Parts: sequence; structure tokens; C-alpha cells
Amino acid sequence: MRSGSITDDQGKLNNFAIEPEMYLTEEAQTGFTPYAELLNGRLAMIGFVSLLALEFFTGHGLLGFFQTLSEM
Repeated sequence: MRSGSITDDQGKLNNFAIEPEMYLTEEAQTGFTPYAELLNGRLAMIGFVSLLALEFFTGHGLLGFFQTLSEM
């Protein structure tokens, strides 16, 4: 294994003398990937449960909650 530290002819340390190995993946990293869909689903579930908790504890829905905030 290469350490990546090399000294040049003036004795200065050159940590970037060895380039990292390049690799390519076959699957796309953007768009509708399985990870992105899983994350979006989890965030939607958290938001839905938060809205249910808000309605349970305040007795108002989301719009009613914003109305009571504007009256204060």
C-alpha cells in the first residue's frame, strides 16, 4: 500500500503526489434512486405523524394552528 507522502527534490513534503484510484459505478447517483425514494418516504411519514400530533395537542388542524398564531 502506498502511503501518499513523497518529498520533492527540495526536501518539501508533497502529500498529493499520488493520485487516488478512479472508479465508476453503473447505477445513477441522482434522480429517482432507491435511497432517495426511501428517504423521501421516511420524511413524509415523519411529517404526517407530526401533523397528527399537532392536531391532537392543539385541537386545531394546520391552518387553524396558523390562525391562532396570527391572533397573538
